[in-house]
Amino acid sequence: MKLAGQLGPIVAALAVLAATACVARAEEANDYPTSARAEYVYGCMKANGESRQSIEQCSCSIDVVASIVPYARYVTAETALSMSQVRGNLGVQFRTSEQANSAVNDLRRAQAEAEVRCF
Repeated sequence: MKLAGQLGPIVAALAVLAATACVARAEEANDYPTSARAEYVYGCMKANGESRQSIEQCSCSIDVVASIVPYARYVTAETALSMSQVRGNLGVQFRTSEQANSAVNDLRRAQAEAEVRCF
């Protein structure tokens, strides 16, 4: 009887810990600001047609990308893609940087996964 009384608080503590871990994961998956999600969906719709179906597919796509690539890594990849289009020495630095290329490759892999799941 004494052991059963001691297990109650332990079980309760484990339940709280599990719930906290679930909330933390949900927050990590939703760490993209609304403006970043909106920009992604807008660009995706421009590339895939401006229809109700493309809204659904592009919204799904950013959700998949956000579940795979942390927001900070996404910002690095987007910056590298944007800056690599700049002519001259500055653009070369972004086109040849290992860190930038790695972030862009991570984003492209996530987008490929999103393509499979959403389109």
